[in-house]
Amino acid sequence: MTLGPGRYDVAIVGGGLVGASLACALSPLGLKVALVEAVTFKTASQPSYDDRTLALSASSCRILEGLGIWPSLARHATPIREIHVRELDRPGRVIMKPGELGLDRFGHVVEAREFGAAMMEAIPRLEKLDFHCPASVTSVSTGENFARIDYSDGKDEVSIEAALLVGADGANSFVRESLGIQAELHDYRQSAVICNITPDEEHRGRAFECFTPTGPFAVMPHVNGRCGLIWCVPSNEVDTLMAMPEPDFLYQANTRFGGHLGKFLQMGKRSSYPLRLVRAAEDVRSRAVILGNAAHAIHPIGAQGFNLGLRDVAVLAEILADEIKLNPRADPGQVAALQRYSDWREPDQRGTIAYSDGLARIFSNSSPLAATARTAGMLAHAFIPPLRRQLAVRAMGFRGRIPRLALGEPL
Repeated sequence: MTLGPGRYDVAIVGGGLVGASLACALSPLGLKVALVEAVTFKTASQPSYDDRTLALSASSCRILEGLGIWPSLARHATPIREIHVRELDRPGRVIMKPGELGLDRFGHVVEAREFGAAMMEAIPRLEKLDFHCPASVTSVSTGENFARIDYSDGKDEVSIEAALLVGADGANSFVRESLGIQAELHDYRQSAVICNITPDEEHRGRAFECFTPTGPFAVMPHVNGRCGLIWCVPSNEVDTLMAMPEPDFLYQANTRFGGHLGKFLQMGKRSSYPLRLVRAAEDVRSRAVILGNAAHAIHPIGAQGFNLGLRDVAVLAEILADEIKLNPRADPGQVAALQRYSDWREPDQRGTIAYSDGLARIFSNSSPLAATARTAGMLAHAFIPPLRRQLAVRAMGFRGRIPRLALGEPL
């Protein structure tokens, strides 16, 4: 396919975690790709590359290795060697160890900011990629033979065309709304407060998640003895927690956590974001596909959001790679191929959304019956190894049909 300067095989709107990963995944396929992003990676306002803690499952680490990103991330990544799960003020605790699955780790933890730095290294090296940034998209449309993207670069109005439009522009997706794709929205009425924190004791690769009536309180292992704190609270309390003096914040965090790593001694900058479920009614249209948070933004409980989006990337790249193997001049926007992507991804997306949403709702249910059910479930996982292994396999992203990149195989 011969393309002009404003014509592409694939145009990706959104250069955050998922969109940039997809650009890396498509690079070896010989496709001409446009990556359209509103905010430059080098600014503090880039929302995808902030201080959030990313818990990367084992399958996600393999995908990133296949994309050539992992070598830049590895020195900033901390292996997860144990996972401790409990409910605040309730009996029962589950300790998951990778040795039960014949592994030495469940995955790794890395800061989103470090992921952004790795992407800044990788993107300029990608062949046949044009990076349109800063580029504020003003309209998108799809036709029989191509999709069109109009954007402003701050000076001029620019139009590009592509055989396939990919919306990877987050939970408030402009692409999704412009295409008229309906989405289910559920406000959990919670917000996550995140920061780096330094405990008195070594974390030794242990990750902790405590379920509370106001949402999960998670502590994830980081490099240099630090931990990433994710503290979910009712949205009407988030301003108080954000404005709280550091000694008071540390005292409250220590009280909530229970001293499993000794005392929290110091903390970094706090930030917060609201929690809600966004689930698109469909993820493909003629000449278009949406993925990542644009298709499914989920509660951080269980730490599956980015992992789910990265599996979207791996599957879409595999579908397009297989099409090109059959026909080097294959049309990447053909609806049959996009429908194969959607059919493949549906069980994983549905199951992961149900899992995270179900946990969020049941642990916020204050009824005695729900509390009894939670305790029974916790104790069952604590004493029945097959249940723990099933939970661990889900967390590592190895359920259902697994894309080649997640198996460590090339496209």
